[in-house]
Amino acid sequence: MNGNALALVDDGLIGTGRPLPRIRAAKPLDGRTALVEWKDGGSKVVDLAPAFMALRIFAAVRRDDELFHTMTVDEYGDALVFADGAELSAMWVEELAAASMDNAEFRAAMDKLRFTLDGMAARLGVARRLIADYRKDKPIPKVVALATRQLLSTQRG
Repeated sequence: MNGNALALVDDGLIGTGRPLPRIRAAKPLDGRTALVEWKDGGSKVVDLAPAFMALRIFAAVRRDDELFHTMTVDEYGDALVFADGAELSAMWVEELAAASMDNAEFRAAMDKLRFTLDGMAARLGVARRLIADYRKDKPIPKVVALATRQLLSTQRG
């Protein structure tokens, strides 16, 4: 099927292109992060704070820990819902998930790219010591995660 073809998907809806992301479960964690389990089987800790900072509708969720912990998944799995009625779409959650990377993912990316510490440091424009720390336990900044994913997507051979 090409990207423009229509197809009947599992839930009886007609769609085009890749399927919309669907959330099976979500558990609020510290700060404004959540463990999100996708219906396709994957799971990831996602920092939701950038979404909450972007729109006024999330002002209460941004400030109120109790409200943040009312997080549930809507009946179709296409949004996170909060007790005040605010909803965060699964598409946005998926986009935020792509901007995060844990240390194991970073190590795997380096292995796949076949980069040394020096090579990865040169490609990302950061110090070799930082790359070594990212391989261990230092939190990966979003800009480094996004740049690493870009390197993976443009990898040759």
